[in-house]
Amino acid sequence: METKLEELVSRLKEAAGKNLESVVLYGSAATGTFRPGASDLNVLCTLVTIDVTELQLLAPVVLWWTREEKEPAPLFFLSEELQRSTDVFPIESIDIKQAHRVLYGKDPIVDLQIPMNLHRVQVERELRLLLLRLRQHVLHAGKNEIEYTTILKKTASSSLTLLRHTLIAFGEEPPANASAVFERIASVTGADATAFQAGYDFHEGQELAQDSFVVYDQYIHALEKVVNALDRLVPKKEWKRVAQ
Repeated sequence: METKLEELVSRLKEAAGKNLESVVLYGSAATGTFRPGASDLNVLCTLVTIDVTELQLLAPVVLWWTREEKEPAPLFFLSEELQRSTDVFPIESIDIKQAHRVLYGKDPIVDLQIPMNLHRVQVERELRLLLLRLRQHVLHAGKNEIEYTTILKKTASSSLTLLRHTLIAFGEEPPANASAVFERIASVTGADATAFQAGYDFHEGQELAQDSFVVYDQYIHALEKVVNALDRLVPKKEWKRVAQ
């Protein structure tokens, strides 16, 4: 991993020159939960200027990184742009701020200011979107059991992230352990912790202890509980547009 990252930084520096301001590693590789062969190396870069010419210079590096190294393309920002985007990406901004490692240049993350009222809105929105997708999936899958197990496995990781951020929205520091997150969510929202645990264990390679339709149904109802609890945190009738 370190060799790959060193090579990436070297190629980015060569391609961008003085226009490269910083290279930052985030995600599982920065939190210490990286699993070779299963986890990605997520990288964010800041540039002094961004235009078509500058991006074209970086294109061969990104092509090598994505095609040969099989890693996701780095994200490119202006420093000020990164600072100003926290209102529309509060979940991502919090995760990156809490766990990142500077590979080159200055740290563009350390001073990020994240509006927590908008974070709470994004968390509810993403939970509601997940719930809608799960319901729509039933309409398309019918009684095809394989389709249900596929979506359970596919959404387990993103669901855990949203549950962690639900606890943050409630003003808590989420536990590092997934099972502890599910237990705490159960205490705070009344959702069934075992419904989340079953999907997560399946994602991690264990067999489902119950019929997949039952597990899927319990998963949906647990998410409904979380959404309702989060919705009550700030009642809609109390929302007001602030006069400028």
